[in-house]
Amino acid sequence: MLSRILLVLLSLSLYSAGSSLSCRWVDHKFRQHSEDSLALLDTMANNSTNTTEDAEVDDTVSFPNRLYSQASKASAEDKVAFTVQILEEMVALLEGGYSSASWEENTEENFLSVVSRQAVGLRSCIGSHRESKRLHMYFKRLSSHVLEQMGHSAEAWELIRREMKTHLKRVDQLLLSN
Repeated sequence: MLSRILLVLLSLSLYSAGSSLSCRWVDHKFRQHSEDSLALLDTMANNSTNTTEDAEVDDTVSFPNRLYSQASKASAEDKVAFTVQILEEMVALLEGGYSSASWEENTEENFLSVVSRQAVGLRSCIGSHRESKRLHMYFKRLSSHVLEQMGHSAEAWELIRREMKTHLKRVDQLLLSN
């Protein structure tokens, strides 16, 4: 009986130690991966033949500033959960296919790999969280109102790339400003 109690206590202490250690990921690994993902997005722009300097995302898909504002006032764990959802939604959007973007395939794959690693690493810092339906709908509108209505053109993908860059900068501010 005593050995079972010790085993349970040992398991609990290892679990809590592992949980707190995994959250160090935000400070140590997130920053490096964030720099890498932003650099890859810049490379994608440099390799692009798109000319969308003045193009903007449709007004029906306005950037979710209010959601970021709410997230900035949330607990540290909720900020991480919000960031995880952003990263996962970005990956889903890019993996949706139909890309006519003039990005080098290798660069796009590297970007997806880095962003996926960020999401997995950050997910280790949180328990279960409900996803924001509003944030999910925003990304759905990006897909339907920008990509589909613009025929998945290179110009549409360049607009998506610029939106993703804005998101990455905002989640950096959200997580690294503490």
